[in-house]
Amino acid sequence: MRQTLTTVLPSAEPRPAAAGKTLRIKSLREAGLLLIIAALCVAMSFASPYFLTWDNVRAMLLSFAIEGIVVVGMTVLLIVGGIDLSVGSVVCLAMVITGKLFLLGWDPWSASLAAIAASAVVSALIGGCVTKIGLSHFIASLAFMVIVRGLCLAFTQGTPQSLFSLPAEFKFIGQGSVFGMPVVIVIFVFIVAASDFVLRRSVLMRKVFYTGSNEKAALYSGIRVDRVKFWVTVLCSALAGVAGVVYTARFGAATPTFGVGMELNVIAAAVIGGASLKGGSGTVFGAVLGLALLSVVTSSLILLDVSVYWQDVIKGLILLVAVTIDHWLNVRKAIR
Repeated sequence: MRQTLTTVLPSAEPRPAAAGKTLRIKSLREAGLLLIIAALCVAMSFASPYFLTWDNVRAMLLSFAIEGIVVVGMTVLLIVGGIDLSVGSVVCLAMVITGKLFLLGWDPWSASLAAIAASAVVSALIGGCVTKIGLSHFIASLAFMVIVRGLCLAFTQGTPQSLFSLPAEFKFIGQGSVFGMPVVIVIFVFIVAASDFVLRRSVLMRKVFYTGSNEKAALYSGIRVDRVKFWVTVLCSALAGVAGVVYTARFGAATPTFGVGMELNVIAAAVIGGASLKGGSGTVFGAVLGLALLSVVTSSLILLDVSVYWQDVIKGLILLVAVTIDHWLNVRKAIR
């Protein structure tokens, strides 16, 4: 038995050369995305005089800043080999619970904490279905996407909640500015910077990569695979809950249909940024660049007066290219 374990253990950790090569590939992909975004910005500066105005840049930053909080959790979950289709519904649930409790007399801060806790409970149930029952993340999260959306409609009777009486200090989270910079963007930058640093440098986070790369080898090396998958799932929905609270503060309302399709945009951004659908690969910074690319493309299409229907087609094609590249890289890795 000892001999068997000895032969398995080395495969759980990447060799130095392989690890260096993986980091180089990630850096090249991120650099490539930066170049593409820069090229699009230069091209659009000639195509439309409004593209590089502060108002448009600010609108682009706000459009993906809150969604970027959700992207962080989704990226880590993809790295561990999972996926969560319920994040859009969970964002909506956090908004609805915050609004409902506030209208019942709760202070908005306590209501927000309760909403984030409820979001974590949803993911804990998903994680339980995956680790205890043996369902895949895809099936479990698909079921909860429908369940949670139904709860949002049931709690509100399908009617949007107006929260115009929210206190100014709470609205400041979504509408205020610090030295001219929207607070939403400050929160987003802090979460992204902290998450990217921890994911790249933390010894604890290596377990996430090992589990996603080779679950069986990770298990043999002493990593509690189910526990890792469970807590990463909880993290994903908890961050979706945080995003829902920030959305509530920004819009001063809770709409039971909010967030429909958000999960596809978030997954697309993570995959474009280098997160593998098969697990074991990805960076937070890369996923944010993927989301930034989608935001620039959307803004460009709007300014060029392209039909909203064609916008979805173009973004779908971008996702298809990203998934194809991911598949090609996985095939080459398997051959080597």
